[in-house]
Amino acid sequence: MKPFYFILGLLVVAAFSASAQPAVVDGIKSVVSARVVTFSEVEDYSRAAADALRRQYFAQPDVFQQKLNDTLNDSLEQLIERALILKSFDTDGYKLPDSVVTELVQERIRDRFGDRVTFMKTLQAQGLTVEQFRKQVREQYIESALRNQNVQKEIFISPYKIESYYKANQDEFRVEDQIKLRMIVLTKTTPDDTNALMLAREIQSKIKDGTPFSEMATIYSQGSQQHQGGDWGWVQKSVLRKELADVAFTLTPGTVSDLVDTPDTCYLMLVEDKHSSHVRPLTEVAVEIEKTLRLKQQAKLQKDWINGLKKKTFIRYF
Repeated sequence: MKPFYFILGLLVVAAFSASAQPAVVDGIKSVVSARVVTFSEVEDYSRAAADALRRQYFAQPDVFQQKLNDTLNDSLEQLIERALILKSFDTDGYKLPDSVVTELVQERIRDRFGDRVTFMKTLQAQGLTVEQFRKQVREQYIESALRNQNVQKEIFISPYKIESYYKANQDEFRVEDQIKLRMIVLTKTTPDDTNALMLAREIQSKIKDGTPFSEMATIYSQGSQQHQGGDWGWVQKSVLRKELADVAFTLTPGTVSDLVDTPDTCYLMLVEDKHSSHVRPLTEVAVEIEKTLRLKQQAKLQKDWINGLKKKTFIRYF
């Protein structure tokens, strides 16, 4: 432990010495064994998420700050986990040949940057050296490989577990009333626009005379499903605006609605089929349940593995 405390002491002394200077000092967020996680590392790791939060909550500074703090804390924990995994890699005697790292770097350059010129310009803009980038690639590969080795193990989900989950979570598989819907949408230029109303009545008359609804939709509808003959597929009541849902869900299959006239749009609807509210059968959802249970088991394996690494390692937060 003496070398560790010597290194930590030097970092702390350096931080206190630099605090008297006007330049910004990079603080220590955590120490994992002999590895230091700095504030700038945490910031770099969470930069993309922080930028997204800044755009999303630019008008809510208090919410943004809370979300940012949560993101920074989460990033710190992920960096601590990486440090634990890298330590485990070294302790367990694993080796990653330089030739493999070189190949990984070349692959990353091809996939992300296209060519070396763009790669070098990007590194320069990010303030990174080639060696720092190479170190990042190596550590990311090691972390991914060890996670897969320790977490992506063969997990058997028995039919009994699938059936038990299904019985205990019926609401998760409940489907509301559904209709198979086609719709013709005619947008008004103003609430008093009579042209859309007259056209809707003309279309309605042609449909009554035998012209297929889908043909009229393809020709006249201004909705997003125009080129699909106005086909909305299977929809639940909650998908439609109230004026439409109140009409559509009273129609019997094969029935065309009366004209639905709203201040901004005119609608004609055809209900082709209907399903009553029901719980999806186990045979239909078994694969989904198995995937859910597998992910939960993998999450538990990962948590247990990381906790085991933490018990064997000195960790300190600052």
